[in-house]
Amino acid sequence: MAVKIDKNICDGCPDYNQGRCERICPGSLISKQGKKAKIIRPEECWDCAACVKACPRNAISLYLPEEVGGRGTELKVQQKNKRSIWIFDREDGSRKVYKTG
Repeated sequence: MAVKIDKNICDGCPDYNQGRCERICPGSLISKQGKKAKIIRPEECWDCAACVKACPRNAISLYLPEEVGGRGTELKVQQKNKRSIWIFDREDGSRKVYKTG
């Protein structure tokens, strides 16, 4: 699995010294470099997806390969009020959306 930060969407949480993803990462693997977040030690990431859920801009996704049942799926999370919307985009173009909260 792999966490990906979309540099075109990430704004580095400009109102804070650290981005939300940087603050929540349990392995301290994300750092703000310039005005963007970056995974500084990707080989140590255990794909907990905390950063995916924390990102207010939806700039972070988690790739779920077929080997773990993800069928080549990219996972993103959107926060709306007190709900989480989990979006699974598959390589075949299909999408599944789950709402919680």
